Amino acid sequence: MHVPLWRQLQAAASVLAAVRRGESATPAIARIPPEVRPGAQALAFHVLRFLGRAEALRQQLAKKPPPPAADALLCTALALAWQEEGAPYEPFTLVDQAVEAAKRGRDTRPQQGFVNACLRRFLRERAALVAATDDDPVARWNHPPWWIAQLQREHPHEWQQVLEVSNTAAPMTLRVNTHRISREPLQQLLAAQHIASEPVGAQGLILDRPHAVDAIPGFADGLWSVQDAGAQLAAQLLLAGVPHDAPLRILDACAAPGGKTAHLCELARQAQVLALDVDPVRCERIHQNLKRLDLQAQVRAADAGEPSTWWDGEPFDAILLDAPCTASGVVRRHPDVRWLRRPSDVAQLAAQQKRLLTALWPLLKPGGTLVYCTCSVFRAEGGEQIAAFLAHNSSALLRPGAGHFLPRDRAHPEGVRDNEPRDHDGFYYAVVQKSAQHAPALPEA
Repeated sequence: MHVPLWRQLQAAASVLAAVRRGESATPAIARIPPEVRPGAQALAFHVLRFLGRAEALRQQLAKKPPPPAADALLCTALALAWQEEGAPYEPFTLVDQAVEAAKRGRDTRPQQGFVNACLRRFLRERAALVAATDDDPVARWNHPPWWIAQLQREHPHEWQQVLEVSNTAAPMTLRVNTHRISREPLQQLLAAQHIASEPVGAQGLILDRPHAVDAIPGFADGLWSVQDAGAQLAAQLLLAGVPHDAPLRILDACAAPGGKTAHLCELARQAQVLALDVDPVRCERIHQNLKRLDLQAQVRAADAGEPSTWWDGEPFDAILLDAPCTASGVVRRHPDVRWLRRPSDVAQLAAQQKRLLTALWPLLKPGGTLVYCTCSVFRAEGGEQIAAFLAHNSSALLRPGAGHFLPRDRAHPEGVRDNEPRDHDGFYYAVVQKSAQHAPALPEA
């Protein structure tokens, strides 16, 4: 079914308007009619990646913004049309269809003439208008000022690379279920369906371009899962040096939607894995993923930070704490995050991470391993968090080889570490081992 561009622009603008109201893009996209959704989502993600530039251009065209619906549509068109190269449609086509969208929208029809005048002027003066915004850091980097400043302080040599990579679309990366199939045969199976891929990391395949999940062979058979190459490091780090047939007792805290739980089960088939998540609805996602992959784990809806409500008193050999965080390392996949987060969120989430670390550490066996990870590029959620934890826990020993894995793509190959995939989202990993002399105790309720 052919969907006119003006409808897709209307839908993309509705996503931007929702984000400006403080709503995640995910439910806003879910409300779009199914026949419009794929194209509108692609456009909305593009808009969110270049929203800083679009808002700076709108400021050049009209110092006072129009009502919210019209401003969202105007900024949507500007974000899509401002580049000489890389625009999804010709600028004239985008402008024409944006004006059509304004005319057909109940909330934008009164501003149709305003939208038309701004966009026609933009077409005439595009080069000059873009040049006038080049010195604006928000327009240049398409992130909020506080975010840019924090990266400059914390990553003085890499901040520009982090921002550049964050403004690109993430690849589609598969994690091969090596219990069912090895990587090369799966790659050949994909190639037979004209899906090109390249190995990445230990169990990953990066596809040449995204495909619908049901169009890729092997999904229903549990041969693979979609998972970023950086996220695949979690299970690998936790199980490094451990025999795959060892009868381990493993806790995956904050486990939903279950990608890391499944990876642990794939790599350690004899392990008893307990997957926790505070949200019962998200726990159902874990069950669904495990069933498709033919894997077994115990799944419970519980607050990992309150062990007295769920722990049976038997210590764990290994704990994976994928802690709630700002998601500042995964903005390639969730471009709305940068516009939704506030500076105060970093400290608030760091407090949650500290609470979880404090609660879970006593549950680890002497000699056991805890992997702490966040999909964040901010040090308060990574190195600073672990430094404070080590300072207050003499039984904790930090193992080398992890740390911040900043967002990276194949256009930025410099400085890749030995255990680092060449194209991945941003993560922090710490591998912490408990001294063999330390005995665990149930935390007070």
